[in-house]
Amino acid sequence: MKRVLNFGSINVDHVYTVEHFVRPGETLSCQEYRRFAGGKGLNQSIALAQAGACVYHAGKVGAADTWLKTLMEDKGVDTQFVETINGPSGHAIIQVNTAGENSIVIVGGANHLMSGSDVQRIVANFGADDYLLIQNEVNAVPQIIRSAKVKGLTIVFNPAPMSSQVLNYPLGLVDILVVNETEARSLAGEIEPKAIYESLSHRYPNMAVVLTMGHKGAAYFSSQAQFCQPAEKVHVVDSTGAGDTFIGFFLAELIKTNDPKAALACASHAAAICVTRHGAAESIPSRRELEAQQPI
Repeated sequence: MKRVLNFGSINVDHVYTVEHFVRPGETLSCQEYRRFAGGKGLNQSIALAQAGACVYHAGKVGAADTWLKTLMEDKGVDTQFVETINGPSGHAIIQVNTAGENSIVIVGGANHLMSGSDVQRIVANFGADDYLLIQNEVNAVPQIIRSAKVKGLTIVFNPAPMSSQVLNYPLGLVDILVVNETEARSLAGEIEPKAIYESLSHRYPNMAVVLTMGHKGAAYFSSQAQFCQPAEKVHVVDSTGAGDTFIGFFLAELIKTNDPKAALACASHAAAICVTRHGAAESIPSRRELEAQQPI
């Protein structure tokens, strides 16, 4: 069975419901406060497991927040490569406005303590039939990508949160790049989907690109195929975990079917369910929920 190794962040999300995002110099009362499990890595691992994939999470969490590790295990994620440390976990401060949009500040904490020896030890357990999934909320991303490529893993990279350092990462080793419009613009210097892919494929000819566009849907580009998937019309409550849900279900379905078009449709449907709920990890649907609504 193909496995996914997800080197990813594990966060505590502090979510504040506000009328509008706080402006410079403004003090704003929140309408509601909630605490959730989060981190792009944790969310994507849970989404993968919920979608039926065999996923191993690699990361670190503070001793005060081992409930996050337990949550992943309860959702079907293998956490044998998650280390508990005597320090603070990563966390996020999230504003959610009345339109369901979010604004997020990330604190790295334990997510930035992955050593080179950690990387080598963990990657050694995987091989050419497996996938690496990685985001940009952990340290040592270039080393993780290089180490996984040496072992023959298929590399899936989601450069979120986007930073200028990403431009110096070994992107030529990435097999599938998953980006939203803002991240794509930073990497490609283009706005239109086709122009984005043409710019990226010129530099990285072996890379497939998955572009998420919110209410405009999603697109897939590779040297073999190019197609779009419209977004479903739903009432958006909280978009916090939508991108992570999309990525988890896309990769799980791609592994299952080897059909990127089916994977895009499955991921879009899962993300549409996610945005109708509050929270990040808690809002991720199960594969059974998707199948109850439509065959996938």
